[in-house]
This record gives sequence, C-alpha cells and structure tokens, in this order.
Amino acid sequence: MAGSKEIRTKIKSVENTRKITKAMEMVAASKMRKAQERMSSARPYAEKIRQIAAHLSHAQSEYRHPFLVSRDQVKSIGLIVVTSDKGLCGGLNTNVLRASITQMKTWEKEGKKIQVSTIGNKGLGFMTRMGANLKSNIAGLGDQPELDSLLGSIKVMLDAYVAGEIDQLFICYTKFINTMKQEPIMDQVLPLKGEKLGSPDSSWDYLYEPDSKTVIDELLSRYIESYIYHAVTENMASEQSARMVAMKSASDNANTVIDDLKLVYNKARQAAITKEISEIVGGAAAVSLSLIHISEPTRRS
Repeated sequence: MAGSKEIRTKIKSVENTRKITKAMEMVAASKMRKAQERMSSARPYAEKIRQIAAHLSHAQSEYRHPFLVSRDQVKSIGLIVVTSDKGLCGGLNTNVLRASITQMKTWEKEGKKIQVSTIGNKGLGFMTRMGANLKSNIAGLGDQPELDSLLGSIKVMLDAYVAGEIDQLFICYTKFINTMKQEPIMDQVLPLKGEKLGSPDSSWDYLYEPDSKTVIDELLSRYIESYIYHAVTENMASEQSARMVAMKSASDNANTVIDDLKLVYNKARQAAITKEISEIVGGAAAVSLSLIHISEPTRRS
C-alpha cells in the first residue's frame, strides 16, 4: 500500500492548500467591500471638481493654465502605470502591463520619448526589467491609500509637464466594472480638454478671488490629484475582486484535484484488496492440494 500512502499524503496537502485559498478568498471579499466604499465615498468630490475643471477649460479668462494648453508637437510622453503591490490576483497586473507596453511600442514607432512613473511593486519590477525610463515610483500603499502618500510621485510628473519635459500625460490602470469584470484603461490626464471632461460647447466664466491664476492653479492641481487618487482606489477595488475570483477558482480546482485523487486512491485500495483476496484464495488452494497429496498415501497403506 505504498502507492496508497503517497496518494493520502497528496490529498492531505491539497486539502491544506484549499484551506489557505478559501481563507484568502474570504479576506479578499472583505477588503473588496471596503475598497468599493472608499471608491464610492471619493466619487462625489471627484465628480464635482471634474465639472468645475471642465467649466474652467471653456472659461473666458485672461489666464490659461499650462494644463489646459495643448502642445503643437508631441515629442515626449509621460505614463503613470498603476499596479498592485502583491500578486495572486489573476491577470490583473498582466493586462495593465500588456496594455502599457503595447501603447509604449506605438509611441516609440512614432519617434516619441517616454517617461514612466509607477504606482505599485509589480509595475516597478516590470518596468525596471524592461529598461524603461523611470521618472518616479511609489509602492507599499497598503489597503487604505492616502492621498498624501501619492502627492510626491504625482507632482514629479506634473512638474515635468509644466517644465516642458513631457507634452502629454497618460495613466494606465484597471477600471472596476463589477465583481467579475475589470478592464485595463489607458486615459489621457494632460492636457485637459473640456469635451473629454464632459463640459458642453458653451462659454463659461467665473469671478476669481484673489485672482484667476491663484484659483485656477490650485483647482486644477487638486483635480489632477483627485483623478489619479480615484484611479488608484479603482485599481485597488479591482485587485481585491480579481484576487477573490482567483482564490475561488483555486479552491474549486483544489476540490477537483481532491476528488480525482480520492478516486485514484479508492481504485488503488480496491486493487490492493483484490490482490490480497487473490493471494489468500491462491494460498488456500495450494494448502488444500498439499493436504490431498498427503492423505492419498495414507489411504493406500
């Protein structure tokens, strides 16, 4: 029964793995709900500041913020890649990184330079291996990211845009659709366009205090920060959803493997029992024949 013993060991090992994946699935489900709540709570602020930023892009003001001005020639592009710090979340990071690399290759063919900023360990490791021009990076945000922890990395790219080092800024992250579906999104952050923001094609103007430059500079910076923070919260909600689904799939696969191993074990056990019975029957038959041979000379005498 050496084979049966090995199969029992494998069954026990897979059962232990199933316990781990089941626990991780439950933890991911709990974190997903919290991430969705954070995403929902940040949405009203992001939506309101988006509307105002859209109106400002159409406002008849004597001051035009650099974020609202499109460059005549696009020679350099900045890209913010949002990934998770941890793995075990299915194809979440793979899809985002694939979309980023595909777009980067397109830009390179057009002769444009690319500067990359990463949010998350997975993106940092991948872009480092690819030899990308890393402008900034941040990792270890945890399950509850704070805007303050993102400001440094965001400001590096915004300063690069204002200084003319990059002519456009894009962000690639995973958009949360529902628990079972998440999509990688490549979106333009700068320059801002009223049409993209959802503002109607009409004239807007505001009364500014103390002056238009101070108000617009502060407001548009807050908008970009809130937009990127919202992308990070969406990516985290997507991460927990993808991890929950991946761990559920792993648990289901473990159940299938256990069932298959139990079937093999039962077959091996049945074969061993059949063999033992055959050996007993064969032994009994041999003993009977020997007794017959012994008794025959006794009767002749």
